[in-house]
Amino acid sequence: MRIRDTGDLWWKSAVIYCLDVETYMDWNDDGIGDLPGLVQRIDHLAELGVTCLWLMPFYPTADRDDGYDITDYLGVDPRLGDAGDLVELIRTANDRGIRVIADLVVNHTSDRHPWFKSARRSKDSPYRDWYVWREDPPPDTSKEVVFPDKEDGIWTYDEQAEAWYRHRFYKHQPDLNTANPKVRDAIAKTVGYWAQMGLDGFRVDAVPFFLADTAKTEGDDIDHPHEFLQQLRAFLSRRTGDSILMGEVNLPYDQQRQFFGDHSGDGEDEGKELNLQFDFVLMQQMYLALARQDARPIAATLESRPEIPSDAQWATFVRNHDELTLDKLTDDERREVFEAFGPEPEHQLFDRGLRRRLPPMLDGDPRRVRMVYSLLFSLPGTPVLFYGEEIGMGENLAAEGRLAVRTPMQWTSGKNGGFSAAAPSRLAGPVTEGAYSPAHVNVSDQRRDPDSLLNFVQQLARRYRECPELGWTTRVEILDQPHPGVLAHRSTWQDASMVALHNLGSEAVRVPLHLPDTDEDWRLVDLLADEQNTPDAKGRVDIELDGYGFRWLRVVQPGSRRLL
Repeated sequence: MRIRDTGDLWWKSAVIYCLDVETYMDWNDDGIGDLPGLVQRIDHLAELGVTCLWLMPFYPTADRDDGYDITDYLGVDPRLGDAGDLVELIRTANDRGIRVIADLVVNHTSDRHPWFKSARRSKDSPYRDWYVWREDPPPDTSKEVVFPDKEDGIWTYDEQAEAWYRHRFYKHQPDLNTANPKVRDAIAKTVGYWAQMGLDGFRVDAVPFFLADTAKTEGDDIDHPHEFLQQLRAFLSRRTGDSILMGEVNLPYDQQRQFFGDHSGDGEDEGKELNLQFDFVLMQQMYLALARQDARPIAATLESRPEIPSDAQWATFVRNHDELTLDKLTDDERREVFEAFGPEPEHQLFDRGLRRRLPPMLDGDPRRVRMVYSLLFSLPGTPVLFYGEEIGMGENLAAEGRLAVRTPMQWTSGKNGGFSAAAPSRLAGPVTEGAYSPAHVNVSDQRRDPDSLLNFVQQLARRYRECPELGWTTRVEILDQPHPGVLAHRSTWQDASMVALHNLGSEAVRVPLHLPDTDEDWRLVDLLADEQNTPDAKGRVDIELDGYGFRWLRVVQPGSRRLL
């Protein structure tokens, strides 16, 4: 094995952790999390095994969409700190072996951004064509809105501009016209600035929306929208050779493949675009499988994954900062998941997703929770954690919409969960209450409990990093076995191979496996327990699995020098 390869394409075997500075740690006790507070908690991330920190927007904002309505791409929200604090964060994280990336939100700006303020004042404004306008009344676009509970169309009339402007998201977030070369230059300038400040890349928000689809003046380019993404990747690579673009592309696989730069469908690296893409398809099928206690939807999805360029990667996840979208499921499948994990109207959002975290959805069953996170880390790809998952935080349904899962981080059992000493009314968000309150779920208690979820996730992260085949395998092998509730898959890269077994059902089972390239001189060593199994002369072996049980079995050939 050329283990050194894993250091070049570091994102293929990273452990990524997403957080919102505003809700992570408040160091000056004004009720709002800040960069100095995050610096004080870097060692928590290092001990957890995080190798890449993803920051949600920290830029100046009108604060009408939790920071995604940006008023200055080159600044730091003064509530969170200043540019110096950000540099100190990056430097401290790097010292602990953690790279830092940040959200790149270039589909839209806030309507309070200076560009839009100028654009709406006059048709002669140099920024007029930086946005998307129309002067004739738009047709019904109610089916095109992203947030159907808030907007009834994607065009809003502006009295000052005397025209309609487009907004795929909220009306206070006008779309940028990324067909305009000047807008593209401004985006590149933003990327270059933060790369120079030390960021190792970006999580690109709403990628399909921000690629150009409109043109207003000569020179605008809509014929080759993917070229913009290629140019952005090339520009970032020139500035910092190992930086990444991790994209939010919630599309079917055949369309996602194009955003890696593979436009012929043969898995070859024809045009470098995104380094990583979130696997929304697999995530949604995982929840369907959990609802049914049937692993076949996961197995079928893994087998249907397309070939992708060798330097590209899937980002796998259980939860993210938005609603847990189920939009790629059929109506009947979505109802199954709703009935299992979010039967009440307050659990659901936009008729397509859930605003809950995993532990409450699984009724707090520690066996199922651990099985799901074991599954996450064993899936081929790069695991992404959302803050608080490592301790099993729950949601607060009293918070509005998607903010239900963006509650303050729970550090201790004390006031406000140790997030801040400010009055509860001044906090950036309400602390979770009830069974998942800080009194029951917090970092401090779990650090001292060897059997805690925190220590279990820490073990998963460590073992994942020791198994590069999980990130580097080109094609996962689904192993034949008779139990529909069991997912048995094998990941192999060069001389490294691991078999992962996960029982989505509540009953214990014996799983017969056939590994034809092994015999009685080989071993299957469990990386999560002090156990091992030996195949027979024909490579056959039976593995015992508890209800909701899981096994990570390293395939050890005679003479192997890998540490166990």
